[in-house]
Amino acid sequence: MTDGLAATNVSNKWLNSLRSATAPDAFATPFIQIHTGDPGANGTANVSAGDNVRKALTQSAASGNAIAQSGTAPVWTNAGTSETITHVSVHSLVTSGSFMYSIALTASKAWASGDTLTMNTCGVSLSPIAA
Repeated sequence: MTDGLAATNVSNKWLNSLRSATAPDAFATPFIQIHTGDPGANGTANVSAGDNVRKALTQSAASGNAIAQSGTAPVWTNAGTSETITHVSVHSLVTSGSFMYSIALTASKAWASGDTLTMNTCGVSLSPIAA
């Protein structure tokens, strides 16, 4: 399974910043996309057919080694298919851009034509952290 941080665009840059004191790339607004299966190492596999548009994801500043969703929740509307949403991917731009990370949903969501899907929570944490 390939859920987790993108190796090239995030993980390697963070690790390199530890050895060179160079900050990794920062993204003003991350964009989240829904998937019907594992998004893969590039975050582009199994994109939803019902709504494949990335939505802006507002996140609070990191605290306690984690970031959490804040602000307006992203909403997708299914435009004519029946599928099951299992994963999300997060990217640096609404189209193209850099893949940052993917997450498997805690529970899969059956999604029929005309349904809406609202992402009420989305967070990422890092561990272990030295005490």
